Amino acid sequence: MLSVVIPTLNAEKSLTRVLAALIRPTVRGLIKDVVIVDGGSTDGTERIAETSGAKFVSAPKGRGTQLAAGAQAARGEWLLFLHADTVLQPGWEEEVETLLERLEKRGEKGLDFAAVFKFALDDFSLWARMLEGIVSWRCRLFGLPYGDQGLMVSRRLYDQLGGYRPLQIMEDVDLVRRIGRRRLVFLRSPAVTSPEHYLNDGYIARSSRNALCLMLYYLGVNPDRIARVYSRR
Repeated sequence: MLSVVIPTLNAEKSLTRVLAALIRPTVRGLIKDVVIVDGGSTDGTERIAETSGAKFVSAPKGRGTQLAAGAQAARGEWLLFLHADTVLQPGWEEEVETLLERLEKRGEKGLDFAAVFKFALDDFSLWARMLEGIVSWRCRLFGLPYGDQGLMVSRRLYDQLGGYRPLQIMEDVDLVRRIGRRRLVFLRSPAVTSPEHYLNDGYIARSSRNALCLMLYYLGVNPDRIARVYSRR
C-alpha cells in the first residue's frame, strides 16, 4: 500500500534509527517497500540499506533528483517521502492507517490528498521548543510544511502534479505549493529530526538562513543561487 522513499548521502549515523521505525508497519503490511536513493555516499549507507532489506538505488546528488528517482522505483499506491535524519514516532502507523481508511471511503476523491507529520527536534533545549512552535504556526497560517516533516501523497496525485523537480533546494516547498493547502492533511504524530545543523550553525543563524532562502524562492530567485546561500557558512 505504502512506499517509503528516503534520499541519502553519508547517512549511516541516522539511517538505522529511521529504518527501525518502519519495521512494525512493514510487518503489519502497511508498508509495501522501502526505497533508499543514494547520491554517492562513501560511508556505510549502502550496507545498512541492504541489511535492512530496502531497495537501494543510486541517483545524481541532489534531494529533488533523488526523490524523483525513488518515486519512480517505488511500487506503492501511496508514497511517503522521508529524510534520512527524520524518525517517525511510535503510533504513527495507526494514525496513517486511520487516515487512509477514511480517504478510501471517498473513492477516487480520496486519492487527491497528501499528509505531513508534526515537526519536532531531537533536542531538549528551549531553542528547539521555540522553533517547533514557529513551525507549527507557519503550517497553520500558510499551510507550508518542509520536507523534514515527511510527505505522504497518493501516487495518482504525485503523477498528476509532475512529481519532484530536479531542484538543488526548495524541492519540498515547490511540491507542497503545487499540492495546495486544501489537499494537505496535518497529522498529529511527530517526525523527530536531528538538530545537528542547528547545533552546528546556531539556532538563530540557521533559522534566519532558512527564512532568507524561502523569501528568495518566493521572489523568484534561481534555486541554484539560493542553494549557495543555504550552504554558506
